[in-house]
Amino acid sequence: MVARTQVTDLGGGVWSIPVPIPDNPLGHTLVYAVDTDRGPVLIDTGWDDPASWDTLTEGLTACGTSVRDLHGVIVTHHHPDHHGLSGRVREASGAWVAMHEADLAIVRRTRETRPGRWFTYMAAKLTAAGAPEEHVAPLRTALPQALGSARAGRDPHRTLPGLSPALPDREIVPGELLDLPGRRLRAIWTPGHTPGHVCLHLEETHPAQLPGQGRLFSGDHLLPEISPHIGLYEDPDDATVTDPLGDYLDSLERIDRLAPAEVLPAHQYAFTDASSRVRELLTHHESRLADLLTLLSQPLTPWQLAERMEWNRPWSDIPYGSRNIAIAEAEAHLRRLVKLGRAEAVPGSEPVTYVAV
Repeated sequence: MVARTQVTDLGGGVWSIPVPIPDNPLGHTLVYAVDTDRGPVLIDTGWDDPASWDTLTEGLTACGTSVRDLHGVIVTHHHPDHHGLSGRVREASGAWVAMHEADLAIVRRTRETRPGRWFTYMAAKLTAAGAPEEHVAPLRTALPQALGSARAGRDPHRTLPGLSPALPDREIVPGELLDLPGRRLRAIWTPGHTPGHVCLHLEETHPAQLPGQGRLFSGDHLLPEISPHIGLYEDPDDATVTDPLGDYLDSLERIDRLAPAEVLPAHQYAFTDASSRVRELLTHHESRLADLLTLLSQPLTPWQLAERMEWNRPWSDIPYGSRNIAIAEAEAHLRRLVKLGRAEAVPGSEPVTYVAV
């Protein structure tokens, strides 16, 4: 049961509901309910788990409404702790589900991926990044298991959380007001954490009359104490080399110019002075890029670079799945350095190594 005191009335027809994330140090996702003239709309939904569903539905009751009354769901990005319960919400309420096109493409691609293709792709990516065979081997083992599940009529995607998400039925268009009768909520495209991540700017006077421009639902883009992961989400059939860190840094500058009075993030807690937090994150990444250049005084693969980077715990203590995320983060920073002309790939190296210029 969710305690009524866990639901926070933020004023102006906005509430926050902390929906738990199973077995995750983050603890919960802050789901926001926004009242409109056609019924409440959710910003994100939480992880697809029975306890999370119970918390969400009981939290809505504490807000004075119910899941059946929901008019719509706005998903800041496709990660399962944000998008996970969207399908169940839509089944219970008939609500529309909206997402930016870039993340919608990832959801669609994931749903259409042939059994086992994801494991093959990941194994190839990790091998190219210099991962040792003992790290890649579990993916090779998972491939025949996924194929066996498909032949037996079971959904092979269920072996990985978030790989069978609901397909959104509306597209969020950056810069436009969302279809929320009686509210002014504008979508701000903020790629980096994911290609289609959006923040949502409530262009209304702050209920506590705080100075600044309304309130910002920041998803995972701007958090009070955490530096968001910079993700690599690429189409295996598209050879385009992306620069997600560059996208993220540009997005931070965009939020800085917006100057919201208050930030309502998807994790931790609400805060003011978005500009100071933006500057902290820009300084963090500038410092990290400088540290990586020092490490790249000798040629390193992305895996070797990740092993030497500073994380919140020793590399030996980082779990398997988190190491895959760390490799993506290292590669995102490498791409930024290459684009800036401060590092380059060593010709003929296999797996490819990079060195400072």
